[in-house]
Amino acid sequence: SPDTEALQEFVLKKGLYIIATPIGNLNDISQRAISVLNEVDFIICENPKHSIKLLNKLGIKKKLISLHDYNEEAVINKISKYQYNSKIGLISDAGSPLISDPGYNLVKDFINKNIMITSIPGPSSLIVGLQMSGLPLNKFTFYGYIPKHKGRKLFLEEIASSKITSVFFISGKHLENLVSNIVELFYMREIAICKELTKLNEVVFRG
Repeated sequence: SPDTEALQEFVLKKGLYIIATPIGNLNDISQRAISVLNEVDFIICENPKHSIKLLNKLGIKKKLISLHDYNEEAVINKISKYQYNSKIGLISDAGSPLISDPGYNLVKDFINKNIMITSIPGPSSLIVGLQMSGLPLNKFTFYGYIPKHKGRKLFLEEIASSKITSVFFISGKHLENLVSNIVELFYMREIAICKELTKLNEVVFRG
């Protein structure tokens, strides 16, 4: 029956679930993501203090394991005995995991061991920013986080001659210096700066 089929959709297989979470507005999480977060045995996340806020809002209590750039191998070793017989969630602080976030080696480990992995799609600041930028979207290059100091000028010089839209992340405290660098190195380059996407104080500067 249709009801039985619907129930079967929420019987999770053992493996790794890469789950997208909101980038700002907590209402953007999908019903499927909520269902999977409820069903997994434990969740690997960037910052447990950050992730617990979302889980508390959803009424979900799960064991959280912190994952960052400097402990990924340790986390892989820690969960190795559970990989084959557990349903494991992977989330980032915001948006779709692995996009300039830790987790690449973890996912590769599951793939190399032939353990099931799947993605629960959802919000991505990369895509939202592109959609709102007013810049061409048929082709673009994503660079992740721009170099903070050393190498920034060389990085900008490399993309100055690009004919397609370039996308990168930068923290707010480095934004003013970046704009100054762009003014120095780029001639009449159209840009968009997206801040606080999906939040009440969302703003996009275009010029």
